[in-house]
Amino acid sequence: MTPHKPVVGIVGLGTVGRALLDMLRDTGHEVIGVDSDPAALARLNGRPTADGFAPVHLTAEIDRLSRADLVIEAVSEDEAVKIEVLHRLHTLCADGTPVVTTTSSLPLPRLAVASGRPADTMGLRFLIPPGPQGPVEALRTPMTSPDTAVAVDELVARLGLKPVTVNSRCAADATALVYAYLNRAMSLYERGEADRDDIDTAMRMGCGLPFGPLELLDRIGLDTALSVLTGLWVSTGDDSFAPAPVLTRLVRQGSLGRKTGHGFYAYDAGRSAVPHRPAGLPAAPADVRRVGVVGSGTMARGIAEVTAVAGLPTVLVARDADKASQAVARIGESLVRSIRRGRITPQAKAAALDLLVGADNVGALGDCDLVIEAVAEDIDVKRALFARLGAVCEPGALLATTTSSLSVAACAEASGRPSRVLGMHFFNPAPAMRLVELVRTDATSDEAAATAQAVCERLGRTTVHCRDRVGFIVNYLLFPYLGRALNLLDRYDTDIVGTDTAIERGFGHPMGPFALLDAIGLDVSLAIQGELYKAFGEPDFMPSPVLEQLVAAGWLGRKNRKGLRSQ
Repeated sequence: MTPHKPVVGIVGLGTVGRALLDMLRDTGHEVIGVDSDPAALARLNGRPTADGFAPVHLTAEIDRLSRADLVIEAVSEDEAVKIEVLHRLHTLCADGTPVVTTTSSLPLPRLAVASGRPADTMGLRFLIPPGPQGPVEALRTPMTSPDTAVAVDELVARLGLKPVTVNSRCAADATALVYAYLNRAMSLYERGEADRDDIDTAMRMGCGLPFGPLELLDRIGLDTALSVLTGLWVSTGDDSFAPAPVLTRLVRQGSLGRKTGHGFYAYDAGRSAVPHRPAGLPAAPADVRRVGVVGSGTMARGIAEVTAVAGLPTVLVARDADKASQAVARIGESLVRSIRRGRITPQAKAAALDLLVGADNVGALGDCDLVIEAVAEDIDVKRALFARLGAVCEPGALLATTTSSLSVAACAEASGRPSRVLGMHFFNPAPAMRLVELVRTDATSDEAAATAQAVCERLGRTTVHCRDRVGFIVNYLLFPYLGRALNLLDRYDTDIVGTDTAIERGFGHPMGPFALLDAIGLDVSLAIQGELYKAFGEPDFMPSPVLEQLVAAGWLGRKNRKGLRSQ
């Protein structure tokens, strides 16, 4: 006999409440959904429902919850409003009926006591909107009864949510870090320096995030994001939390994200984003038959490997013959690893090595149609190289820099052919990372941009386009987030592992900020911070004194097993 599933009530049908309503319905629970906003009820009433789902009753009358076996409160993150609703629910429902608050930032014990029935009150904390296999933390107080705890744990299991444990202080730190990053992404979008899809694609593919920042905001609910940012701004006085004007405008016009069908994206009736039609190439691309790569480090070797595997004859130029031959040998070793991992065949490895040549003089690049430099991240070194490339390469050859933090225009000016220069920022490791940031200067021709995009497509890479500004998209958004994480170390009670865990479990990031700093390299991170601060002068870009001290002491992160998390 199938066990009886409890009737579940939900008060508040915003982002969290609506997501939970769908999950409850899909898992066979009878649901009573309550919201005082007629528009919220209308949106749900107008949604198509598949046959076979459990009944859903939508109403503005909270009294209808008196027959619920368990009630979830999902109203706005306002303490007075939540206390009022919780107290009303305990008045309506029978003694022993579990009432669950979805607060993400308010103190649960205070809410439980104010509700009038602390034994029946628990919390479910979602840092991102709930979904199948999504993370949730079941919160109880010392006053929570065993029966209430069991009922809530059983509901979490039936919904297929993934229980996690996150320290409350670490969760608060994680929320502040992520919301400052989301706010910066909105400002970048509003200034028109990159479009919506490029921002989201860059952060998803460049950092391995489950959602780009603007998509995540739509999922959270723009009204919820506005409330959280305003609360952080008021409580801290930190202008990084001052809500971006575009967020306030969208909320005022009722565009609240997926739940209303429109936010940064438009959504269909099934709450899927309406597909964006990608723009075509800005001009006809030139034919690229031979590629040159300058440098012998990790990035240069990775790019040369990618171009050779794609079937492009490639010449790699290093400072001397020994470095060139060593670089080619290490590319061969990398290709062997790719065979072991099933990425390429032995035949593909042999073909790639046949197309790869090492050299020790830029004169070997004279017949290349595209030359990509990947030398030291030093503007004087790069400008000197571009001056030499401008002299030895054919007039129509395309020249590209892989810089992530320096001016592309400065390199272009040194070449003497600025219309044929642009940025092609590959991500490390280049053979594995599929993202390339394409950076045009004011002088870059349409044909040059089209040629670079066509090459990237041949390499199987996804491109995003951005203006020539220090940090482009990914580093401009990533490093203030990492810098703010480092600033937490000024507090005596900061838990490095706990904060990383909160980011990973609560927001779904592959790595928390401290682990990510180690992976990037503390010295590399410090150098990028310095360039960003030099360009923008904002406090969020200021090089961290802690980072400076660690690097000075020889702590470089994962590469020498001495870092914030690498020991």
